[in-house]
Amino acid sequence: MLRSTRALLLLATGTALAMGGCGKPPPPKVDAAKEQAEANARARERAYGGEAVKALDQAKGMQEDMNKKALESVDKAEKGN
Repeated sequence: MLRSTRALLLLATGTALAMGGCGKPPPPKVDAAKEQAEANARARERAYGGEAVKALDQAKGMQEDMNKKALESVDKAEKGN
């Protein structure tokens, strides 16, 4: 009797553990780009760390400006040859 009770208890525990996750809904889907944009907007508005985000935006703007100037320089050099 002891073995069958133990086996029944193990079977019931295993079944309960297996069925525990069956009724849970799937986690909500998150749009990573939207979350990142919202986080950047919040970071710009706060006092601590806002300067770093603004500096990053300024650096990206400088990068775009440098790329534009480099392309104009290459075009000008190609037309000169």
